[in-house]
Amino acid sequence: MLHRTDAGWKDRHYPPMSETGNGPTFADDAGTEGIAEVRRQEALLKTGALQNAILTSANFSIIATDEKGIIQLFNVGAERMLGYTAAEVVNKINPSDIHDPQEVKARAQALSIELATPITPGFEALAFKASRGIEDIYELTYLRKDGSRFPAIVSITALRDDYGAIIGYLLIGTDNSVRKQVELELNKAMAVAEKANLAKSDFLSSMSHELRTPLGAILGFAQLMESGSPSPTSSQKRSIDQILKAGWYLLELINEVLDLALIESGKLTLSLEPISLTEVVRECHDMIESQAQKRDIRMTFPAFEIRYFVKADRTRLKQVLINLLSNAVKYNKVGGSVVVDYAASTLGRIRICVSDTGEGLTPVELTQLFQPFNRLGKESGIEEGTGIGLMVSKQLVELMKGSIGVESTVGVGSVFWIELNLTAEPRSGAAPAEPAPVAQAQARAAAQSRTLLYVEDNPANLMLVEDLVARRADIRLLSAEDGNRGIEIARASRPDVILMDINLPGISGIQALKILRADPATARIPVVALSANAMPRDIAKGLAAGFFRYLTKPIKVDEFMDVLDVALKFAKTQSARASEKEKE
Repeated sequence: MLHRTDAGWKDRHYPPMSETGNGPTFADDAGTEGIAEVRRQEALLKTGALQNAILTSANFSIIATDEKGIIQLFNVGAERMLGYTAAEVVNKINPSDIHDPQEVKARAQALSIELATPITPGFEALAFKASRGIEDIYELTYLRKDGSRFPAIVSITALRDDYGAIIGYLLIGTDNSVRKQVELELNKAMAVAEKANLAKSDFLSSMSHELRTPLGAILGFAQLMESGSPSPTSSQKRSIDQILKAGWYLLELINEVLDLALIESGKLTLSLEPISLTEVVRECHDMIESQAQKRDIRMTFPAFEIRYFVKADRTRLKQVLINLLSNAVKYNKVGGSVVVDYAASTLGRIRICVSDTGEGLTPVELTQLFQPFNRLGKESGIEEGTGIGLMVSKQLVELMKGSIGVESTVGVGSVFWIELNLTAEPRSGAAPAEPAPVAQAQARAAAQSRTLLYVEDNPANLMLVEDLVARRADIRLLSAEDGNRGIEIARASRPDVILMDINLPGISGIQALKILRADPATARIPVVALSANAMPRDIAKGLAAGFFRYLTKPIKVDEFMDVLDVALKFAKTQSARASEKEKE
């Protein structure tokens, strides 16, 4: 510090004051300010370096405009992506000039509809949302200087001053070519996979049809012989039983292979709805009882104290339970027992258990249990099986949002169980109505000289139906070997019911049905499909087309006769209603 002496101004040095002194700490204040300044300068340098790194990034195109949309900044990334130098675009063009004009026009039209205000093509179409404070990221095509194109994802933001006024716009874009190429390749792969799935489905449908056609003749005529008059001899009965046993087993194998293929391809669809567990278990009991009696197996089923309803597909749930019950009978000991029980949990689920007194399974066998085509060494045994049933059952239960498992002790037996979600009982009238059983005797007594037209090109199938109908003195059978001829006969004879094959020469059964429905003279005739096309999609397609019922080959005689009676009764009701309307 300078001070005055007689000799003039001299510098006097004072030691710095300590924090405990009585005066201000000059040295400490100077040091603090110096440190703060250094830090501020470092922060500015860091921020400047960060901004510079962003602006010089070659991976992003950064374009800044003034409030009118004229480009003011064009970074290195924009130069690399678009092929222009900054000097070629700054103060000369706006960003819409480097976009595909047709896409910009389409964007303007779309935004005009979305925001209910006219938006002109050009920069306004790009900046309109941002100018209203709406976050905007769009995908459009950028145009390079050389005329080439590439897809880009662009984020646009309005730049504002301290008073909130727009002073420009910032557009940050990335090249989207790689993602688009990946999407293109993925779409191609999905198209190829879909084509392969369709080919597989067509093959399975064709295979099912080709296998069912001859099998239909085998099982159909065997059933005719079994129930014919006079009754077959004991020797003939044994032969017929073997034919039917082998035929139904082959049909079961076909169905299980098709189910497995549908599940693996993701094509199997289920209809999940509230199902009465009491009713399903009772129906399964009725279906399995005769099989158990033949093996002297004692069956015990629960008496449900509460009417439980589960969320499931009725047909598939029965398929699963029948599979478990059939296995419990087949692999049981002679004179053994099968016990079906249930237990509801507090978690909104119910477990149905099927216990048997068979040989039981080892820990190794349990790990292999749900593998397809694995019969756990039972291939050489007397029991027939495919090794598919449990695998299909597992997949079906899981598709119904349930689970399946097993507990087993060698020498004691096994307990197979499934768990399903409980649901509320449907309101009255909401549950799908069960078809009321039709008394054949009443239907036949009420019927007088009814006419049935069968459109079928396969002689064996036609002969089978002729023999079945011959047992009904009240029905007269007409036949046609193709769809066009069938339509002619239907128009001329007005049959009460029509049986229609699907795969016919000329036009298909579905096409023939549409023609019959379009003609007022034949529109009311119930048409029942009788086809070897038994895939679920085939059945759904047929019912959607308007068939009264859809029966699959091989024919089950009792089912066929029941459906025929229902159709004849329906035709009679329709005829009566038409007569009443005419009188009015």
